[in-house]
Amino acid sequence: MNLSPVAAGLFCFRLLLLVPTCLLASAAIAQKYAVTESSMQFTSNAELELIEASSNKVQGLINPVTNQFAFTVEVKSFEGFNSALQREHFNDKYMESDLYPRATFSGKIIEPIDYTVNKVYEIRAKGDLDIHGQKQTRIIRSRLRVDNGKLHIESTFFVPLADHNISIPSIVRQKIATEIEVKFTATLSLQGT
Repeated sequence: MNLSPVAAGLFCFRLLLLVPTCLLASAAIAQKYAVTESSMQFTSNAELELIEASSNKVQGLINPVTNQFAFTVEVKSFEGFNSALQREHFNDKYMESDLYPRATFSGKIIEPIDYTVNKVYEIRAKGDLDIHGQKQTRIIRSRLRVDNGKLHIESTFFVPLADHNISIPSIVRQKIATEIEVKFTATLSLQGT
């Protein structure tokens, strides 16, 4: 294909204009919101005992282009409990933390979100909740607030132990609830990858 010098010059000029536009677009796509602060608390409210523990070690990302997310927490990072022995039993006997060191939730936010406008969204996060090596597809309702380039998430949900193959010996059945309440809050900031 032979181009006149003027046509070749115009072609090169358009190509030079297109390259920065493509680079800017790919840079925007490469940015994700990453957790900068977090708190995850769980409560077992059984007939004879109340057990509470929390972790501020949740890590996670949200892709603002696709609405996909992934969160993870090290099971051994939970602290609190009513005694050191209770925490040890939680990790060794129930959660088997050496075999299943992380709990994860990954999937996609169903509702569309404009990440450039300060606003509160009531959202549904649909994905795989993986605890104790057992995945369950869940839809978890949450509140997501966009605030000057940051995201703030709040959520409360319940996890039936049977769904994740966590068995409770009959001797302690009145001390450990069969369904655990989980409260999660996080702040995420925009990061380049």
